[in-house]
Amino acid sequence: MVSKWGKVKLALGLNLCTYVPKKTLDENDDSGSSTVSESERHSGAALISPATANWDVAPLTPRSQVLKLSKSLSRSSKKTCSICLASMKRGDGHAIFTAECSHSFHFQCIASNVKHGNQVCPVCRAEWKEIPLQFPSLDPPIVRARVNPVDWPQNNALMTVIRRLPTTRPTPNRHISPLFQAPEPAIFDDDESLGHQLNSTEKSASDKSSIDGCESCDNRKVKIKTYPEVPAVSRSSASDNFTVLVQLKAPGSVSVQEPGKNQVNLSQVSQTPRAPVDLVTVLDISGSMAGTKLALLKRAMGFVIQNLGPNDRLAVIAFSSTARRLFPLRRMSETGRQQALQAVNSLVANGGTNIAEGLRKGAKIMEDRKEKNSVTSIILLSDGQDTYTVSNNSGSRQQQPNYKLLLPLSIHGGNSSGFKIPVHAFGFGADHDASSMHSISEISGGTFSFIETEGVIQDAFAQCIGGLLSVVVKELQVSIECLHPGVRLSSLKAGSYPNCLMPDGHMGTIDVGDLYADEERDFLVSINIPTESSCAETSLLKVKCVYVDPFMKEKVSIRSEDLRIKRPEKAGQETVLIEVDRQQNRVRVTEAMAQARAAAEKGDLVGASSILENSRKLLSESQSAKSHDRLSVALDAELKEMQERMASRDVYEASGRAYILSGLSSHSWQRATARGDSTGGSSLVQAYQTPSMAEMVTRSQATLLASPSAQRNVQRNVRPVWSFASQPKPRNKQRKGKGCTTQDKV
Repeated sequence: MVSKWGKVKLALGLNLCTYVPKKTLDENDDSGSSTVSESERHSGAALISPATANWDVAPLTPRSQVLKLSKSLSRSSKKTCSICLASMKRGDGHAIFTAECSHSFHFQCIASNVKHGNQVCPVCRAEWKEIPLQFPSLDPPIVRARVNPVDWPQNNALMTVIRRLPTTRPTPNRHISPLFQAPEPAIFDDDESLGHQLNSTEKSASDKSSIDGCESCDNRKVKIKTYPEVPAVSRSSASDNFTVLVQLKAPGSVSVQEPGKNQVNLSQVSQTPRAPVDLVTVLDISGSMAGTKLALLKRAMGFVIQNLGPNDRLAVIAFSSTARRLFPLRRMSETGRQQALQAVNSLVANGGTNIAEGLRKGAKIMEDRKEKNSVTSIILLSDGQDTYTVSNNSGSRQQQPNYKLLLPLSIHGGNSSGFKIPVHAFGFGADHDASSMHSISEISGGTFSFIETEGVIQDAFAQCIGGLLSVVVKELQVSIECLHPGVRLSSLKAGSYPNCLMPDGHMGTIDVGDLYADEERDFLVSINIPTESSCAETSLLKVKCVYVDPFMKEKVSIRSEDLRIKRPEKAGQETVLIEVDRQQNRVRVTEAMAQARAAAEKGDLVGASSILENSRKLLSESQSAKSHDRLSVALDAELKEMQERMASRDVYEASGRAYILSGLSSHSWQRATARGDSTGGSSLVQAYQTPSMAEMVTRSQATLLASPSAQRNVQRNVRPVWSFASQPKPRNKQRKGKGCTTQDKV
């Protein structure tokens, strides 16, 4: 009969060891205890072979807690599981697996990794000859489970097995195919059914009654306002460049709270009546994502998963040198969330960066699904540059790579009805290709966010899904029609939104697409003003909006009041309305940013900085800036920030380009994007960030602050991927807030 100490020595010889809580050894070590030294008994754990030992596992905590990522990222790998970042304290009830390369992990975490086909060490990338398996299920029971090598086939859900892998090594630089990866279907039509939802009649009836009880019908419609540049023009005067502001505001989110509750309800977003979402996340797991980046990505994805509702569906695509569907399109019920968390937890960084393949599979999920939620979107995150598509097709040495090659036709189909699948791109760190990520988002109708600091990724995701989970308007089309026979439209300032002017100038249209709750859109229209002989006023134009209410599944059509201006015999010096002047500033500043970026790309950083400086000067002379308008102050601060990020070529390459492009994305779509290293509400302007976005960011920050000690560790140890503060600064210049969330209303 081999003693316990003999088993330990045998396990050491096999190099297949695991920690077992001290309590387990104390309870079971009835024989042979004299062979174990006193120092070893007081160490809190001993090394035994899982294949030869007879040991008990203490009660396990729920999987959601095991999968929840810790925010303490500086502990050594001996004290922290490198997969979930949770501590590995001896005696805390979790089995600990120590691999042949001496790195340790929670047994449940590493077994989940192995189940999804990963057979290399997540820390050192060493190839394992033996791997831990969890058999037959990854679902841990709440009761104590005994692992016995003699009776392991008998209904034991936590049976551990060590499986020896083939000793042949793959060819270097060859993509490693996951060992246990199930073959992907040719058609991704295995999405989970939406049959659980109420049919449209029942849904409309039930929700109409609940909504009508708290808000009027008018408050659930898009509001249209029009502002002339000046309220009056003399009869004898004519103008060829008269500006009219068309302002749209989406209905607010409808939330039904229990009476008497004044505090913010963090679950309010998921309880708000809204359209369900089909979301596909396309995640970069190339070798450069290893370590802290991947851990923070898992934590951010965990937050997204936990905040999707049971009617929302999620799919996960992971890409490196190739792409694979990690998780099919499933409802985020309790079971769906647990399965999604397990899939995300299995991610291991390895290989190159093939963004095009990741997007192709993400789009394929949307194309092949049998049923469709009314709101669809793709979230793309990458920290590198595509080395498989754009690079290989740039042999002609064209100055601007054809980034359209990164997108499948289903995303940039070019149909006149708007964008099919918006891609919200997140560039992570200083090494990502900001130009390609920005182009992907622009072509598809999504936004581009620049995540400069690692620790902000969860807040950036939170802001994005806060908007996606509050879509209240779909397929919005705006038509502007002239009323006076002598009035014609000359131009539409609509940013990135597709727009069209009729050849005769009598009408123009703008395809706005989706709007989040409480979002606003401001468009500047240039028209001509004819002279009048005797009329006291001139009718200029009217605006019509047609859209789909995604929740009620109804088409809505609304019209504005006719816009008129007074035509006195003589008109004094009229001041431009501040509402119009504010938006004129936004348009001019955005155009200056685009010009400065073009100059910087040509290497003329001095010229680019001069363009921004001239824009700041013009801004300061405007009426709204003189009245200390909040938007004007914010635009000036943003221009100054961009100037500083053009201090040198290195600074521009590291963060300046991405910062400007994320600003251009935000201003051209008039939608919040993450900027630099902050998404908090302390930034200067918050006009783009809707209440739903702000609430989701608050919820994200609350999770980070749940453990004060963990938050201190994050603040102390998580550093920016690239920090402008690390660059030398000119003397007598102080820089405030090196990053902000672009929430300026543009």
